[in-house]
Amino acid sequence: MPTPHHPSSAVQRALRSLGADLRDARKRRELPMQIVAERAFTSRSTLQRVESGDPSVSIGIYAAVMQALGLLDGLGTLADINNDPVGKILASAALPKRVHLKSKSIRP
Repeated sequence: MPTPHHPSSAVQRALRSLGADLRDARKRRELPMQIVAERAFTSRSTLQRVESGDPSVSIGIYAAVMQALGLLDGLGTLADINNDPVGKILASAALPKRVHLKSKSIRP
């Protein structure tokens, strides 16, 4: 049996913000919840949970809602290395200080 997950307040805020953004995107498109839910292959009640930022909804459902709204391309950039300044710093720090070329023996 899985252990209940209690996300941090920062995670909860981020999910609430994402849910609100998805709700606003749906409303800007003047799409009713039922239509978006059908396009995302989910129920209206699950869409309500997504729009409220419920952390127990799977990321796959969030992705399906994003696709239904034409926003799926944004998901692929979330953890992109170009958006990861800490990762870039760590990768740079791991680079060798000097690079030595290995000598090749020349055979006639």
